[in-house]
Amino acid sequence: MTSLLIQSQAKGALKTVPEILPGYTVRVHEKIQEGGKERIQVFSGLVISVHKGHVPMDRSFTVRKIVSGIGVEKVFALLSPVIEKIEVKKVAKTRRAKLFFIRGRAGKSARMIERFTTEDEFGVVAPEVTPDSQAQAAEPQAQAAEEPAIEVK
Repeated sequence: MTSLLIQSQAKGALKTVPEILPGYTVRVHEKIQEGGKERIQVFSGLVISVHKGHVPMDRSFTVRKIVSGIGVEKVFALLSPVIEKIEVKKVAKTRRAKLFFIRGRAGKSARMIERFTTEDEFGVVAPEVTPDSQAQAAEPQAQAAEEPAIEVK
C-alpha cells in the first residue's frame, strides 16, 4: 500500500528536466527566500555524482564548484520545487560514475575533456507517457509474436 501511494505521488510530481550525468557542467537556478521576497540564485559547477533513488522523486545530484580557492558542494533534489530550471553547459567524457577524485585535485589536474552543448541535444529524464504512446509501443511486439518461427534443419 505504501509503495503504491509513493508511486502515485511520484507520477503527479514529474516535470521535464534535462539528463544529468557525472561530468556535466550545469547551472542550477534555485529559488531563495529572503524575508518576504523571493529571488533566483544560480549555482553553476561540475556534477560529481548522481543519486538514483528508489522512485523518481528520490533522485538527487551533487554539484561542485570552486569559490575563492575553496571547494563548495551542494546536493540538489532533482524534482524539488525550489529548483526553477537546470541548464547543461558542458559535457565531459568520464569513465566513472562518481567523480570524488576531483575533490583532491586543483588547477590543471582537475580539468576534464569537455565540449560545449546546445539545449536541443539532451532528452528528458522522466518523459511523459501517454496511453497513445503505450499502444504504439505494444504494436510491434504483437506483430513479432504473430510471425511463425523459422526452423533450421
